[in-house]
Amino acid sequence: MSELPQLASLTVAMTDGICDIRLNRAERANALNEAMWQELRAAFRWADAADAVRVVILSGAGRHFCAGIDLAMLAGIAETAAHADAARGRENLRRLILDLQDCLTSIERCRKPVLAAVSGACVGGAVDLIACCDMRYAVADAQFSVREIDVGMTADVGSLQRLPRLVPEGIVRELAYTGRDFDGVEAQAMGLVNCVFESPEAMLAGVRGIAASIAAKSPLAIRGTKEMLSYGRDHSVADGLNYVATWNAAMLMSADLDEALAAMREKRAPKFSD
Repeated sequence: MSELPQLASLTVAMTDGICDIRLNRAERANALNEAMWQELRAAFRWADAADAVRVVILSGAGRHFCAGIDLAMLAGIAETAAHADAARGRENLRRLILDLQDCLTSIERCRKPVLAAVSGACVGGAVDLIACCDMRYAVADAQFSVREIDVGMTADVGSLQRLPRLVPEGIVRELAYTGRDFDGVEAQAMGLVNCVFESPEAMLAGVRGIAASIAAKSPLAIRGTKEMLSYGRDHSVADGLNYVATWNAAMLMSADLDEALAAMREKRAPKFSD
C-alpha cells in the first residue's frame, strides 16, 4: 500500500481496508479553511488510487463534524480574486469557485464508497460536503443547516445541485431559503441521512460495522456499482443500461466472480484481492 498522506488539516488512517479521513481542526469546529479544501482533494485522490482502500469513513475530530467555510477565508475571497480589471477579477472568482467545487467533487470521483459520520454541527459548506458522500449517518442531536442565505450568498459548491437528488425539492427550497436548523432525526425523516444513533460512539461503531460489510465484498464489483449509480443519477435509464452492459462486458468475468462462486460452493466467506 502507498504511504498514508501526511496532511495539516486532516488525519488519514487505515484498518482492514477501511480508510478513516477525519477533519482535524477541532479548535475551529473543523471549519473549512483554504488548506482543508485542498487537502480534502488530496486525501480522496489518495484513497481512490490506493488499492488497499475499499471504503472510506469521513468524520470530524472533536464535538462537531464541520462548521462550514472558515469565515476568515470567506472574508478574504474578494482580495484573493482581486484584479485591476474588474472583468478579470470576476473571472478569477469564478475559477476559485470552480476549484472549491472540484475539491468536494473529488469525493464523488473516488471509486470507493464514502460514508459520512456526523455529530454536532454540520453547517453550510459541510452540507455540501456530505451531499457528495455515498451515505450519511448522524447522531440524533446533530445540527444541520444550509446556512449560506444567512451570510447573504447563494450556496455555490454543490448543495443546491445535489440535495434535490437526495431530499424532496420542496424541503430543499425551504432549507435553502430559510437557513433554519434541523436535527439528525429530521434529517433521517427527509432522507438526508440513512440512520441516526444516540451517541457519537454508537454512530462510529455502527458506521464502522457497515463499512466492514462493504469492505468484505468484491472491490471490483463495489467500484462498478458506485460507477453505475453515479452515472445513472445524471443520465436516462436507457443510457445507464447501455453503460452497465458495456462495463460488465469488460469486468464481469473476473477473479472476484470466480472467488465468490467458489466460496458459495464451499460454504465459506470469500476472500478478495485488493
